[in-house]
Amino acid sequence: MRILKQLWHWLDDITGISKSLGPILTHPVPRARKTRWLYVFGSATLAAFLVQVVTGIALSSAYVTSSGQAYHSLQFINSTTIGRIVRGIHYFGASAMIILIGLHTIRVYLMGSYKYPRQMNWLTGAGLLMFTLLMAFTGQLLRWDQIGFWTAVVAAEQAGRVPLIGNWLGHFILAGNTAGGATLSRFFSAHVFFIPALIFTFLSVHLYLVLFNGISEPPKAGRPVDPRTYRRWYHSLLESEGIPFWPYAAWRDLFFGTIVVLAIFTLAVVAGPPELGKPPDPTIVSASPRPDWYFMWYFALLSLIPKWTENWVILLGPLFFGLFLILVPILGGRGERSPLRRPWSILIIASVIVIIAHYWAEGIRAPWSPRLESPPLPASVVGVTSGPVADGARVFYEKGCEYCHTVSGYGGIRGPNLSDAGDRLTPAQMATRIFSGAENMPSYRGELTEEQLSSLLAFLSSRHLLQVPKPPVLKTPGK
Repeated sequence: MRILKQLWHWLDDITGISKSLGPILTHPVPRARKTRWLYVFGSATLAAFLVQVVTGIALSSAYVTSSGQAYHSLQFINSTTIGRIVRGIHYFGASAMIILIGLHTIRVYLMGSYKYPRQMNWLTGAGLLMFTLLMAFTGQLLRWDQIGFWTAVVAAEQAGRVPLIGNWLGHFILAGNTAGGATLSRFFSAHVFFIPALIFTFLSVHLYLVLFNGISEPPKAGRPVDPRTYRRWYHSLLESEGIPFWPYAAWRDLFFGTIVVLAIFTLAVVAGPPELGKPPDPTIVSASPRPDWYFMWYFALLSLIPKWTENWVILLGPLFFGLFLILVPILGGRGERSPLRRPWSILIIASVIVIIAHYWAEGIRAPWSPRLESPPLPASVVGVTSGPVADGARVFYEKGCEYCHTVSGYGGIRGPNLSDAGDRLTPAQMATRIFSGAENMPSYRGELTEEQLSSLLAFLSSRHLLQVPKPPVLKTPGK
């Protein structure tokens, strides 16, 4: 301990670090008795970001920014225990950043902490939110598998719908006319250099503003913000009820941040990073790219809305979101901060959470996508092991019908459930549908022999709902 103290005194003597950090650590903050744990999400987001910086540097030392070697370099990273853990930490750290910055934004909005004099705090925080989402998006392509490859193509296609500059945006995203090595280099530069530089810049300004304007006090109904008197009132509050940030408030940030880091590490060790898909192949145009969970809801939204609304959602959705983030502190910089006096704020947040949760769940189900991994129907479902019905079940699987249609809980959900097809359709109606096709179903005219069609109709006609016997009614003796 004596050696450490001497080292600290020597370092402090030549750097003056205590004079710089002392006022920062001991600056007064409002005493938040009931809401004090709601103020930890911002610092926890910073902790997760630092984890991303450290693990990102480690991964970049083994990652090869080449369209021919990027995929194999990730396979090499996954083949080592340390590499797999580091990549897992980086993956779950990204998820933690998304969750924590989302919670921090919700807390700030509900508590009206964007009001005077903290409007610029909100705007820099909104910038950090957008940069975090961009980091998550660019990082997905760096896996350089089928999903990452086609995600970039889909993003460029959506950007191409922007009026006037859409073609330029699409070329800018892909770094050319098609996705390739230049695309990978551009995304790598953005993910490793440009976006982190913007995050560090905005983060520095954001932390400076937090110190300059002070941490917002817990809102109270009937205590509106008046720019003419607020600063004087806030300083008097700190003089009468303020407490030093360290250690009285900072210990919660340190404790929660430690829990977040330990949770990220535990998940990385137990679950590991996401498995790599197949190597990128531009010739496989039937690929069905699925983004990471934090973009899944948006992916599902675009997949489920009517086709004629896609352009409007793609163009106006991000525009309205950006305008909302910018206009919130400009138009609502004064007045009540308590969510009880701003019920619309609760309604907005609740609506956003419900919409995202709903479409996220739909994205997991993916009712629009064929389930190519569906196994053949078991004999217990078919009912027989030989004959026309069994042959029809094999045709049902071999022709891909099972990828889109459910039979007794097996198969896809893109098309109608055929578990009771024999109760609803005659063989003639089934044959008409098979030959004519539908909006999401190809015509099988010329694809089936007469024997295959006969077996398929026999199988579908054998599908009936089981009659579940009613439980016996127990009578009371003497009644």
